Parts: sequence; C-alpha cells; structure tokens
Amino acid sequence: MCGIVGAVSQRNIVPILIEGLKRLEYRGYDSCGVAVYDDGLKRARSVARVAELDKQVQETKLSGVVGISHTRWATHGAPVTANAHPHFSREKIALVHNGIIENYEEIRSELKSVGFQFESQTDTEVVAHLIHHLYDGDLFRTVQRAVKRLHGAYAIAVFCKDEPQRVVGARFGSPLVVGLGERENFLASDAMALAGTTNRIIYLEEGDVVDLQRERYVITDRNDQAAEREVRVVHAHTGAAELGPYRHFMQKEIFEQPRAVADTLEGVEGIAADLFGDEAESVLKRVDSLLILACGTSYYSGLTAKYWLEAVAKLPTQVEIASEYRYRESVPNPNTLVVVISQSGETADTLAALKHAQSLGMQHTLAICNVATSAMVRLTKLSYLTRAGVEIGVASTKAFTTQLTALYLLTLTLAKLRGALSAEREAAALKNLRHLPAALQSVLALEPQIIAWAEEFARKENALFLGRGRHYPIALEGALKLKEISYIHAEAYPAGELKHGPLALVTDQMPVVTIAPNDELVDKLKSNMQEVRARGGQLYVFADADTHIASSEGIHVIRMPEHYGALSPILHVVPLQLLAYHTACARGTDVDKPRNLAKSVTVE
Repeated sequence: MCGIVGAVSQRNIVPILIEGLKRLEYRGYDSCGVAVYDDGLKRARSVARVAELDKQVQETKLSGVVGISHTRWATHGAPVTANAHPHFSREKIALVHNGIIENYEEIRSELKSVGFQFESQTDTEVVAHLIHHLYDGDLFRTVQRAVKRLHGAYAIAVFCKDEPQRVVGARFGSPLVVGLGERENFLASDAMALAGTTNRIIYLEEGDVVDLQRERYVITDRNDQAAEREVRVVHAHTGAAELGPYRHFMQKEIFEQPRAVADTLEGVEGIAADLFGDEAESVLKRVDSLLILACGTSYYSGLTAKYWLEAVAKLPTQVEIASEYRYRESVPNPNTLVVVISQSGETADTLAALKHAQSLGMQHTLAICNVATSAMVRLTKLSYLTRAGVEIGVASTKAFTTQLTALYLLTLTLAKLRGALSAEREAAALKNLRHLPAALQSVLALEPQIIAWAEEFARKENALFLGRGRHYPIALEGALKLKEISYIHAEAYPAGELKHGPLALVTDQMPVVTIAPNDELVDKLKSNMQEVRARGGQLYVFADADTHIASSEGIHVIRMPEHYGALSPILHVVPLQLLAYHTACARGTDVDKPRNLAKSVTVE
C-alpha cells in the first residue's frame, strides 16, 4: 500500500513520477498526487486513478526538475483531496509519506501551540510541519533531526523551495530505495517504480537518511554516520504488468499458475538443503521445530504446510498470525526454525514478527518470498524464492500456489535430513512435483463449469466453505477470495465443526462449498454433507473422480481431473480462485482493486 516516487534531475521529471505511480498502482491506493519545484511549490492531487492525475498534470502543464509523487491508501483521514499527498507546510516544505506515525497527536498539539495550522486529518502533515519548524537552512540535517522525533513506521521523501536542488528521503519500518542515473537520482518505495528509468538500485536500511542531488548522493545511518550501501543492478519485469488477452490481472495470474509453479521448481533436480541457501544444511540439521509467521493468504499457506511438516518431516510446527505474535508472551526455542512467508517481502507485520522472534534468540530464520531484494530476504539466514513473477491483482493467487510449492520442498528437505524420506518416496515426490504444472492446467479447463456456478453465487450474500484436514486451510483461502473481491460474506470451517454452531446458518439460501478429495477423511466428509442436505442447504462440491459423490437434488458437483495425494491442496485452491473471480465479475466489482484493500501491506 502507498507508493513513493521522487526525483532530482536536469530534465522535466513529471512524466517519470507519473509513470512510476502507474507501476505502483498494483499496491492499492485511494488517492494520488505529485508536487514539483517550479519557481515555488506546485502540485496536483486526485482521489481518482493515476490516469486522472496525469490528465490534470497535462492540462496544467505541471513540470519541474525536482519533485515527489505518491499513491495513498487511507489510514488517518478519509480519501479526500485535502488528505492526499503531497502535503505542504506554508508553501515551503513538500512531503510524501508511507507508514503510520504513532505519536502524531502529541507532535500536532506541540506544533499548533506555536502557530502551525493543519488542513488535513493525516499524520503525514505533522511530519511536514515538524520539518518546517526545525528547518535550519539545511534540509538534510533537518530531516535527520526530525525523524528522531517520530515513533512508528515511515518512509518519507521531502524537498524545500529554499533548496530546490535536492530531495531528502528517510526510512524506518517501511521500504525505500534509491535509484542512480546519469546526472539524476531517484527515490521510490519499490524498485519496480523505476523500471525503464534506471536499474541501479540501493536498498536503504532501517534508520537511513539519504540526500539526493543531481551529481551526488549521501547516506547516513540511524546514528547520523556516513554509510556505504551496496549498489545492485535490478532488472524489474515491466512486461509482466501487461494484461494481454485477459479481462483482469487476477484472471491472468490464475492462468499463469502452471508456469509460475514450473519456474518455482526450476533447477530442482533432487531434494537438497542447498535449495534454501549455502548455510541451509547446517541450520536445518539443528532445528527441532518450526514457527511459521505470516498474514492473510500467506498465513493459510503456512497452515497447509503444518499438515505436511508434521506428517512427513515429523517436526512440531506452530503457525502464528504475524500481526498477533509479537504482542503476546510466547516461549522461545533457540532450536526453532522461524519461517516467514510474504509475496512482497515487505509486509510490515511479518517483518516486525520476524524481528521479534530474532530478539528472543531464535536465529534460525528462513524467508519464502517472491522478491529477491526484499527486506525479508535480506533479514533471514535462508530463503527460497517463489519466482511467481509480478502479481498485480490485490487478491493473491499465483503467489499462494508457489508458496505451497516451496513449503512442500521445505517439508521434503527436512524429512530427508532427518532420515524420514526414503529414496523411493523422494523419487515419487519429485515426479508429482514435476507433473504439477500439467495437473494445474487440467484444473483450469474447468473454468466453463465454474462460470455457471458463479452466476448463482452472484445473487447470494453469504456462503460457507468446508474442508477437512489439509484442505481446511484451502477452504479458508477460498472464503477469503470470495469476500475480498465479490464482497459476499463468506466463512470457512472444518467440516466436522458444522454441528458445533455453523449448521444454524444453513438454509436453502446458503451455498455451501465443499472440498472433497479422495483422502482418508472422505467418508467423514460425506456425513457432514448429509448434515447440510438435511437442513435444505445447497452443496457445491469440488470432488475427485473416485470419491463416488454424484450430482443430485441440492448437490452440485464439479469433478477434479485427478487425485493428487499430499499436493491436492495446490490443485483444489484453483477452482476456488476461479469461483471467486467469476462471481465478482458477475457482480460488477473492481476485481483487481477491491475496496478498502491494498496489495502490499507496509503499515501495521
């Protein structure tokens, strides 16, 4: 959520700022704006899309060689123009900000007492006025002082009309990168924003402050000491953001899953610890349990992996919602492998949970992530890159299936290191993994049948999802997808829990989606389905061919192409994604940018 692009150059940088915002639209936002120096501070802001901002900019002929821009996801204050960034302080300071300033009310009261007036409800305007209040003629030095007053998470970019040759950035708890060009330099919250402009990127570290000018840059650390940061060549995949023949990015990404899984498995010739890093064997041999930390869809991938890890690798596994973990008393175990899962690698809650676990002495850490240069990958000893490619749709799809693929590889690796994986089982598992892309392709062929179901679901306002065992987290993910993009209230339960409360909700108006693989729990599941039918509920069943579940009155069945054993959750989630997608299309919602949600959650 929220995106920053800033630049200092010899040329008009407004087109670069606007293009950078367009590349960050996938993160989610509800307002946007741009500010430049042009014989004073000038800006344009909009509560519509970046395309509308671009139109404003062209109509007003906004231009400048120094500027900042922003996409905002509302936290403090409604998504109205007055709350949109950039914020000005007395036509002298222009500032954009990602994150949340926790002590903004205290600073706001202090600044009001010395005459500053506030035009917005945001915590961001407080930072602009604070910098103005402390300004001593040197913006870089002033920002160094100002950020020491801030509590919370932030990435900021700021410039001053008195020093129009520089942009200053700072970060703590929210990502910010520097892009290096020829006689021009850039700031952005994501390297993707600078694709096509520069590929020379510096990832700022916690507490860094950077002074950007045309010919030079200076970085200091949290102690105001000069800091050297590695310059990396980052090739952002700009082509991946093209929609092609698909109606929405979410649909495109659902259909990219066979390729994404194949790419995630590329180079996997056998099960070996070095898949997770050079130190992996020594680390993984020492662990006696796992702690998985994640949020949202990534949390559900962790819940699925718990079934694999305990059944195959025989390792006790705890899965925690990252946003809750660090706020409770827990019992640390230095021999635990802490696994953090995130599509972006910048999820604020998961990063904070990781740091909390490390502070408790748990130093065996592994990131499963889609972005090689992310903060999460840089903070952990071990990592596995999911290679899903850029995911634009806010509702995650291919990131989830590639996370599951990586977690299954981790399960097999730990089992092999513990002597729990025979050569025969390893060969069979590798064969199934290699066939997985083709199996996914077969599931995607079910789309026409799912579209017919979606027409029925579009007229409903509630739905239940049922699963058992390792498919219960898949039911949770299916319910999440439906509520995220169609705005239908959906809940998921272990099917055996029906009689303990949820059965009271079942009527002929309540569709009940059931995941029915041919596993050891299928007979129990059939009994749970009969409980639904006895109350007049309508069952929508995704069933393996050999489950002997047939369509009848009140029971609608779509046959899965094949049973896939332990990897069945990866196949069964795909029709749930398609059901949510086509239901949302039938209801006319904004599929790729659902209301109130953001792609990359960089605030707590």
